[in-house]
Formats: sequence, C-alpha cells, structure tokens
Amino acid sequence: MNRHIFALQQVARRSFSGSARRQVENKVPQKQKLFQEDNGVPVHLKGGSADALLYRSTMALTIVGTGYVVYELVKAAFPQKK
Repeated sequence: MNRHIFALQQVARRSFSGSARRQVENKVPQKQKLFQEDNGVPVHLKGGSADALLYRSTMALTIVGTGYVVYELVKAAFPQKK
C-alpha cells in the first residue's frame, strides 16, 4: 500500500513539474506585426477568415436573440384572452 502511494506521489510530481518537455515557438512578434499593420482592415478581422466567420456568426446570433426578446415582450404585453 505504501509503495502505491509513493508511486502516485512521483507521478503527480512529474506531471506538474516546471520543466517544459517541448519548446514552443514564440509567435508574439509575428502576431504583433500582423495586427499593427495599417492595411485598412479592422483589428477584429485581421486574423483571417476564422475571425470573419466568428464575427458574422456573433452578429447573426445577436440579431436573432434581439428579435426573440422583442417577440416575447410583445407576447407578454398582449396576453391571449380566454
């Protein structure tokens, strides 16, 4: 039993260690260059087609949600007669 607890402690210590197993390339300078470039594109769309898709889907959900809220408010303001 004691041996299993010791092994668990070793596994836990290894998985939370501060040393990185693989080095990750720093992409911040390239992203800064991309987003600070003056090319007439709004900053929220400079990330490419994924940003444009996310922007359009957010706007569509906002419009649909606003329409649904207005519909529910009108429905609540004029209750059905029984």
